[in-house]
This record gives sequence, C-alpha cells and structure tokens, in this order.
Amino acid sequence: MSARDAILGRLGRSRPSGAIAREAAILAKGPERPLVAPEALIPQFLAQLGLASVAATFERVRDWSAIPATAAAYLDASALPRSLYLPQDPRLRTCDWNGFSLREACAPDEPAAIARAVSAVAETGSLIFETGPAAPMLPNFLTLHHLVVVEARTIVAQLEDIPAHLRDVRAHYWVTGVSGTTDIEGQYVRGAHGPRFLHVLLVEDTPD
Repeated sequence: MSARDAILGRLGRSRPSGAIAREAAILAKGPERPLVAPEALIPQFLAQLGLASVAATFERVRDWSAIPATAAAYLDASALPRSLYLPQDPRLRTCDWNGFSLREACAPDEPAAIARAVSAVAETGSLIFETGPAAPMLPNFLTLHHLVVVEARTIVAQLEDIPAHLRDVRAHYWVTGVSGTTDIEGQYVRGAHGPRFLHVLLVEDTPD
C-alpha cells in the first residue's frame, strides 16, 4: 500500500467525534448568523462603524435639509475649509450648499468629498454605492475625508440582503471603513489606498 493510499484510507475511516457531532447538531437547529430584528438594524450598523476595523465616525441627521449644516460642522471641526467635491447626484444637488465652495472635479488628495450610498449593511458596517455619471467612483477613493450620506430606511441586515434592484447591476461597489495597510514596517497606516477618514451622515426621515 502506498503512503497516499494509507492516508486516504485513514481519512475514509474517520468519523466525527461526539463533540463535533453535538456542535454540528446545534448549528443545524438554527442559523449560524442570528437574524437581526428590524429595530436593531440602525444600532448594529452604527456599532459596526465604531469598531477599530472600520474606524468610521457618524452623525444622525433628521432629514436631507440638514445635510449641508452637518457637513459644515464636520469640516469646521476638522480644521478644513468649507470646500467639497460634489457629484451630480440629484438628491445631493437639491440641498442648499450656500456658503460652500463646491468643486466639480476631484483631484488626488482632495481634502473632502461627499457622496450618497444607496444602501448599507448592519452586519458589517458596509456602504453600497452605485456608479454612473451622477455617482462617479474615483472621487470616493481620491479624497482624504469621505463624507457619505445614507438613508436609514435603506439599511439591510446581512450581506446577502443586498437590495433586489442591485443584484443584477454590474456597476456597484462596497466600502467598509477607511483604507488601511500594515505593509509599511508592520505598522497600521490609515489612508494608504483611499480616504483616511470616513464620516457617515445617517438620514433618519426620508419621504417615499
């Protein structure tokens, strides 16, 4: 008998131990990932944003009209000018940006840009973006401070719950936290491949 046959023979004779069988039975009784109650979606999403692995900050905003003032307060607190790259997203464009210097193009190391996520995932703190003329992808990776507006009603529980209209759309992407790497002398560096700061503006009151 060859060594290969001997190994395969031993594998074929192996059976789960009692402990493994009991664990398997427990897992089979219910989902390995517990369901998230609708009222827990927002708290879980915000909790994920605060994890060190995501390293995002957030503010809860009453409605879309409060977005510019909230963005201004963030820029002021970050010692940044009230200057933003603003995409052609019609929802963002209807806000009153009086007092801002709005940029139509986004340069590398742009201080700040704002964008709209079409959905978010409570399980991971991920933000889901569409791409297109009104929502270009590149600015969201060039800027240092990435401000993202997402509506509370669009939050889903788990990764598989991606909104139905996005499942067959090729051009969408997911962002989970700030960019980081440990490739530089083994030390964690933020902003290595994208934004150094991610600030989520959660809109709570959105009309149908």
